[in-house]
Amino acid sequence: MKKRFKLGVIGCGFMARAILKGIVLSDFLSERKILVSDISEEQLDKVNELGVRVTTDNAYVAENCEYLLLAVTPQNFGEAVKSLGQVKPEKIISVIAGLKKNTIKNAFGTAAVKVARCMPNLPCSIGSGIIGIDMADFNKNQDDLEFINGVFNCLGTVLSVDESKMDAVAGVSGSGPAYTFIFIDSLVDAGVKHGLTRAEAKLLAAQTVLGAAEMVLRDEQTVSELIMQVCSKGGATIEAVKVFEEKGFRAIVYDAVEACVGRSKELSDR
Repeated sequence: MKKRFKLGVIGCGFMARAILKGIVLSDFLSERKILVSDISEEQLDKVNELGVRVTTDNAYVAENCEYLLLAVTPQNFGEAVKSLGQVKPEKIISVIAGLKKNTIKNAFGTAAVKVARCMPNLPCSIGSGIIGIDMADFNKNQDDLEFINGVFNCLGTVLSVDESKMDAVAGVSGSGPAYTFIFIDSLVDAGVKHGLTRAEAKLLAAQTVLGAAEMVLRDEQTVSELIMQVCSKGGATIEAVKVFEEKGFRAIVYDAVEACVGRSKELSDR
């Protein structure tokens, strides 16, 4: 039976709203083909301006949509499943952190349900994100793959990965914006200490990080080669790089990512 809506969304928090905004504003999918539910009408009010259909009835969403996007918190997943009653969705897109595909399938009592597990990050909210996605359940259907890719292409770059790598994705890109914000904030504070206004230092630091990232993505040189391009012998930059190396900057980054990956694994194994 043909579904009335193409995409259903359960949960209307920050990431769900970012996804909806990206989809609608990019014209990837008509707002009339999207149905959103949340227990909070206040949350639903935040997407009314997009023109999508809204309801507080999760079961109605699951029954009437071809693809079901689960965007609830891990703590509320059980209640969300319970609210569907006897309705068993066939195609699920999950952005629930730490929730494995098998956990979702077991919750619905069937291995037949297809699940795409996704790990978006905060810059998705401005269309500059990176999204790691395991779409192995949909590999036999090109239309499904194109739709799921299309949803997240509205938010940034899509990287197809096996679910076994999802904890690493969380450690590098899922939590990565926080690490980058710390680095930028430190540059800003250092700039202020040496005479810049906070606004000047913020612009200099943020644009420098943005430009450097673009060079890493576009340039055929390795990151090590790019570093050496900035470090002229006897210059100022090499002195700064020496401090990073002496203070163990790389080791700090490794340890931070390892702590994040470890915690992500703990949450996934619950």
